[in-house]
Amino acid sequence: MYSRWMTQWEEKLCFAATNRVVRPFDWGLEWAGGWPVAGSIPRNGDDPQNWLVKLNRAAIERSHEFFSYPTPRDYHLAGQILRFTSPVHTPFAENNVVHGQWFPGKNPRKAVLVLPHWNAPGDAHNALARAFQKFGVSSLRLSLPYHDYRMPAELQRADYAVSSNVARTIDATRQAVVDIRAAADWLESQGAQSIAIVGTSLGSCYAFLASAHDPRFRVNAFNHCSTYFADVVWTGLSTIHVKQGLEEHIDLETLRQLWLAISPTVYFDKFRAVPKKSLFLYADYDTTFLPSLSRDTIRLCRDHGLDFQEVVLPCGHYTLGESPFKYLDGYHLVSFVLKNL
Repeated sequence: MYSRWMTQWEEKLCFAATNRVVRPFDWGLEWAGGWPVAGSIPRNGDDPQNWLVKLNRAAIERSHEFFSYPTPRDYHLAGQILRFTSPVHTPFAENNVVHGQWFPGKNPRKAVLVLPHWNAPGDAHNALARAFQKFGVSSLRLSLPYHDYRMPAELQRADYAVSSNVARTIDATRQAVVDIRAAADWLESQGAQSIAIVGTSLGSCYAFLASAHDPRFRVNAFNHCSTYFADVVWTGLSTIHVKQGLEEHIDLETLRQLWLAISPTVYFDKFRAVPKKSLFLYADYDTTFLPSLSRDTIRLCRDHGLDFQEVVLPCGHYTLGESPFKYLDGYHLVSFVLKNL
């Protein structure tokens, strides 16, 4: 009975949004031109699928190069808003400017990067950022690519971050990771010596990828977790419209290979290379990040000998943001970070 009730609640919250659009399938090869590995993988007559698979393999093998970046030189803090130019250039001027909301704490040596969920509005997760600030730790709530301040005028949702355009989705993920690392550069310039990262849903995926490639993130809190980027899109309730744009052209196994370079599962060796404290929190009735995918993540944590804590809450993906679960979630996230930072 509880499971049925929770599923109904999840569906009600999910489908309250009526502006989802099924966008046409596109390989998006033009988005791959700026990737550091693209120049060394000539297409040589490959069809789009084979070439993108080769690019994914190269990106994984040379992932530190793939997620590399020049530190921005135009950080500007006006009041509570930090802005700087993203090291990744896209055709959308709005998306090329990174926005962060700054919540300075009393201790400048400790800071937390807060990464919101997919389609989060501009004020989402500010309460979490303020909670860290209340306990003396500075926090920077970062806007994800194609979200809120960075959303192109033609969009109502952050469709370009995750969509049936294969290479654009990779590019958006790479941009997110690079922006996160560039934000950490700014935090260090403000005196931060210990930096934690807290990511929720899509932000959790971005946080894992960033932490696997940046030794500064020694404390990590992953709010929802999964293994393959493709599996979440293919099986999740909130991405049904994205799957509809994909499924007539490719199957799940193919999509896994096409989005392998942005999947946490392939970077566990790099993640464990530097000692980290990590919290993996997931929901038992999640219809977006299926619990089986989260449990696969936990198995990988054990197999790789990570220093981690597992928390499972009796709710779903959307209901995690509702009372009383949002308070339990906030308690676990904040207490874990404060204890280990």
